[in-house]
Amino acid sequence: MTYRLVSSLALTLALVAPSWAKTQLTPEDRIEIMRGLTAEYATAKIGIPRSKKALPLTPEGKIGDREKWDDAARELGPAARTGDLVQVTKVEVDDDKITLEINGGLKTGRKWYERIEMGTGSRTAPIGQSGNPTLGTLLVVEFPKGVPAVKATEFKKMLKPVLDFEKRSATENYVENLPAPIQAAIKEKRVVEGMDKEQVLLAVGRPRGKSRETVDGVELEDWVYGLPPGKITFVTFNGSKVSKVKESYAGLGGSTAGTLTPQ
Repeated sequence: MTYRLVSSLALTLALVAPSWAKTQLTPEDRIEIMRGLTAEYATAKIGIPRSKKALPLTPEGKIGDREKWDDAARELGPAARTGDLVQVTKVEVDDDKITLEINGGLKTGRKWYERIEMGTGSRTAPIGQSGNPTLGTLLVVEFPKGVPAVKATEFKKMLKPVLDFEKRSATENYVENLPAPIQAAIKEKRVVEGMDKEQVLLAVGRPRGKSRETVDGVELEDWVYGLPPGKITFVTFNGSKVSKVKESYAGLGGSTAGTLTPQ
């Protein structure tokens, strides 16, 4: 009788367990999570402190260490208050945790890459923001048995006690009223010519650096995304609108080359 009871209980638990808890994360899942969360907006369901180190959350979206949260709140104050709209500006997926950078994280000092400029020809732009501080935070969802095969939509639901990605906001209403090509670009997290600065921020978030110059009496502003080694994207504004989008690939030394042609 005892054996039957234990077997029945095990079967019941297996049936009610969420599907994402049954298998481990794949490389494709990692990419899908990062694409599905980066630059996404959410409404803060609770107060979220600024923090130099990632604040822990459980897979159920509960505070993992209340003392760390309270200490961060006392030391640095809030990154978001209940009801504030926040943006996920970076996502890192490791074997046993997923880390979210909120509103650019908490950065106060200059980084090595903020002294590097990139560009083509005579036009260059810094890839950092010259030490300008950002007043966001970091959140980390820890999985003691390893990150399961969860999709971005499922992960958003797990975070709902802290961040509500489903609640309709003024941002969503704004996007729905934009021309179809602009809407599509924002949803696909890419920049196209004709976007204004607010639309670029919605699509790909804050740039790593900015620069301005005047060419033939026209003021141009470049927004730079990406860090070496890898893809660097230059978004050029003529006035308030995007006039050009250029992608280059940079090595560790900071030099750039034209867009690579697939073999």
